Amino acid sequence: MASETLIAGDVVIEGHCAPGYERLREGFLRNFRELGEIGASYAVVAQGEVVADLWAGSKDEARTTPWERDTLVCVWSASKGVAGACFAMIVDRGLASYDDEVSRYWPEFAAEGKGEVTIGMLLSHQAGLPGFDTPATLEDLFAGEEAARRLAAQKPMWKPGTAPGYSNVVGVLATHLFEKIEGRSIQTFVAEELKGSRGLEISVGLEPADRLRLSSLIAAPSMDPTKAVPMGSPPQRALHNPPMTVALPDTPEFQAADFTAANCYATARGLAGLYGLLLDSAPNGRRLVGPKALAEATRTWIDAVDVVRGIRRTWGAGFLTNDEGAWGPNKGAFGHGGWGGAFGFADPTAGVAVGYVMNHMSDQMDLNPRRRNLIDAVYAAA
Repeated sequence: MASETLIAGDVVIEGHCAPGYERLREGFLRNFRELGEIGASYAVVAQGEVVADLWAGSKDEARTTPWERDTLVCVWSASKGVAGACFAMIVDRGLASYDDEVSRYWPEFAAEGKGEVTIGMLLSHQAGLPGFDTPATLEDLFAGEEAARRLAAQKPMWKPGTAPGYSNVVGVLATHLFEKIEGRSIQTFVAEELKGSRGLEISVGLEPADRLRLSSLIAAPSMDPTKAVPMGSPPQRALHNPPMTVALPDTPEFQAADFTAANCYATARGLAGLYGLLLDSAPNGRRLVGPKALAEATRTWIDAVDVVRGIRRTWGAGFLTNDEGAWGPNKGAFGHGGWGGAFGFADPTAGVAVGYVMNHMSDQMDLNPRRRNLIDAVYAAA
């Protein structure tokens, strides 16, 4: 695919935009000219074809190093959608069912009344485990099997299945469970099946050889996670135990971890490609997941006020569903966003998949105007 260059004042947009989809490039340009973008990439797949693969700006706040086609960014919680896709793949292969109890594969998880928690409940944040219930460090969080054992022994903070409660330790739990079912860690599975076999620029953690491709994240002055989610209740305090900071993705410990709640590194093309392969229109019959398993993964498993976030959430099994319109006008859309703004989603009705990564973080969550602008551009261009 030939790369094109658009120069609009002091903004240089590189990449490809198919004829008829110019509004995608216009929307991307608006992020830089009007909405404070520093460096970003944006990709859209429509009916199985890449109709936009765009990048622009700088990898650093001083604007001395250009953003490139293969620049990688930590996508924070957009990682949860990657984990959701991996679970959908093993469900599709008949290795497990979303209705299976977690304790079927991991007996120790049944401790303290968690025996009826299913895989679908775990992935939709209903297990009552938003974080550690005793003081924890980042070393504890990234301790792999030891961290999983500690969480499995915990008493849930609310009755499982009655409400969602947003969690980052779901990355510890899901990773451990996945390996018990599939035999490989999610980190290895992504490396072999998504990046290796299918060429998707997504990884769990970051290989040392890829560090030169990384753009560090740039925090808005108000980027305090305790402002997005306060520390008033025990579940809220558990989410911040231990606290995570904007600088964490640059550390070797975070880059080495198998922590699919938050430490995927990707390009926009990688995220859009992943979600595009979940649709009927996946090219050359390369769809990752069959219709039945995907329907189970993306149906609404719970629609209730989240006990951690304090807002209504409609969760699929690893994805946010679109009952609240986060992913455009069509109810069947599904995806996941990350702290600061990165996101990936698919809309089966429109036959589109979208990925966006950036380095200038926003503290506006789902209301981030750059995110809304790019999603609106997709439906204006269709």
